[in-house]
Amino acid sequence: MRKIAIYGKGGIGKSTTTQNTVAGLVEAGKKIMVVGCDPKADSTRLLLNGLAQKTVLDTLRDEGEDVLLEDVRKEGYGGTLCTESGGPEPGVGCAGRGIITSINLLEQLGAYHGDENLDYVFYDVLGDVVCGGFAMPIREGKAQEIYIVVSGEMMAMYAANNICKGIVKFAESGGVRLGGLICNSRNVDNEKEMIQVLAKKLGTQMIHFIPRDNMVQRAEINRKTVIDYAPDHPQADEYRALSKKIDANEMFVIPTPLEIEALEELLITYGIAA
Repeated sequence: MRKIAIYGKGGIGKSTTTQNTVAGLVEAGKKIMVVGCDPKADSTRLLLNGLAQKTVLDTLRDEGEDVLLEDVRKEGYGGTLCTESGGPEPGVGCAGRGIITSINLLEQLGAYHGDENLDYVFYDVLGDVVCGGFAMPIREGKAQEIYIVVSGEMMAMYAANNICKGIVKFAESGGVRLGGLICNSRNVDNEKEMIQVLAKKLGTQMIHFIPRDNMVQRAEINRKTVIDYAPDHPQADEYRALSKKIDANEMFVIPTPLEIEALEELLITYGIAA
């Protein structure tokens, strides 16, 4: 069973990319569990066709400690098993605690080693911060592979670089490795070339470049992944390609994060000055 965490700046399309990638793997016959680690609890929405799944934290608040696995895990697209950690009430507590509580509960309930014979577990993690509970998938061996969703925008690259620093910190103790960058295009000038260079400087690969296409938004409005909503569309093939590359990936590294000056120089070289 491969345990993968998808990180990335808020708003970069991380949850959308994760769910569409999972749909591609499911289509190829893989058995997958998705653990949403974002307080917004939207990491499994497209796989559940918009069903508002009750989160682990909400379930614990309402029902106490006597919780069954089926109370916090629902079956979605192609048999995907879906869980949302959730978060505290707004203004109360730390959202990172929800991730810690959820993963611990799933382990206690046998979610990872039940009768499902899982091929993959995907963690969809809020990536602007890699502290506290948000870093849990990186440490303690919860996830072995990290993929970072990025674009040619400065703050997306900055967040990716910060996430790499977190991977370095826990690489020895937790055994986690970076599997690559996923460029979710924002149509920035020279974007593909820039992210390829960024990946090389980090010591990794750009595993796939996802072109920007309105079909993604149309599928989301209809509460589905692109593969589910428009299986014959070229954008569905992009996610299939990404899922195949992840499935076949053998390049896992401890990254070499950049100094902020090097990031800015990269932007100037490929963006502003081009």
